[in-house]
Amino acid sequence: MTAATMCWMHVHAHGHGHTHDRHDHGAGHSHIPVGTAGGVLAWAVFATVLLVVAELTGGFLGHSISLVSDALHNLSDIPTMLISWIGLRWAARPADHERTYGYQRAGVLAAFTNAILLILVGLGLFYEAFERFRHPVAVHESWMIWISLVALAVNGGITLSLVKSRRDINLRSLLLHNFGDAISNIGILIGAFAIRMTGAQWLDPAIGVAIAAMVLWSTNGLLREAGNILLEGLPKGIRLESVAHSVLGVGGVQEVHDIHIWTIGTDLVALSCHVRIPDMHMDESEKILRAIRERLDKDFHITHTTIQFERAGLPQDTLYHMPLPARFEE
Repeated sequence: MTAATMCWMHVHAHGHGHTHDRHDHGAGHSHIPVGTAGGVLAWAVFATVLLVVAELTGGFLGHSISLVSDALHNLSDIPTMLISWIGLRWAARPADHERTYGYQRAGVLAAFTNAILLILVGLGLFYEAFERFRHPVAVHESWMIWISLVALAVNGGITLSLVKSRRDINLRSLLLHNFGDAISNIGILIGAFAIRMTGAQWLDPAIGVAIAAMVLWSTNGLLREAGNILLEGLPKGIRLESVAHSVLGVGGVQEVHDIHIWTIGTDLVALSCHVRIPDMHMDESEKILRAIRERLDKDFHITHTTIQFERAGLPQDTLYHMPLPARFEE
């Protein structure tokens, strides 16, 4: 069965018989403790501010475009951390009459915003490095060495403090960002020793270009993932056909169509679909419903489900679906 055989466009006829409507909120939602993560972010902002001041000072005194580039990169961390903190606070708010799913998408929106900011920073770093290639300036590698060591300690510490929260896309955006910062610090350190040994001043803007390229490369995956969630695309690692086959494997299910799967927030995947079953007593249909939910949870970790039962054997002229849905075949 190909994706074309699945029904994500559905035509309904008025007056057709739906036997059951069932909606389930999974209980296994995973949330990052706001207090713990908030404390980490507060410490990270303070340390980053001090680091930016140190790198800008060292970059200007040492005439190092790579240090200035890294300082601007780290300066962009401050608004991204604040955005992540706001997103973290919003995501922890409960659902209300206007936000019936809650505010879990706030963290995803924060990650998407941070990715856009990082792209702008990366483009700015490319421009600065290009200007240094055009107008080279002798650098003082000793400033590069000491400042990069301090920066490596700060960015490495922030990265390690965020490892436990990597399942949250919002905090993972910061984890990737600071991990990239730590790698760039190592690159500056190696470049400084290379300049001291060879006198090749072109290495400094070359490191700036490498930092900019790494920023854009690391941002690409984050932007794609956050964008897919905001567009309510199919969650990563889930195939629509596999879900349909899994539902069809439950005894009593004859057909499944109108399958929609999307991500609400961290570790919370939702599904809605129509399932056709034979005419039966409600107690029996409840068993089928429970079996479908258990299978979706076990096989795909889908815990938020809306499953609408429809009676099998209705006449074809009711125009139920377009194109043909997935059917059970003996």
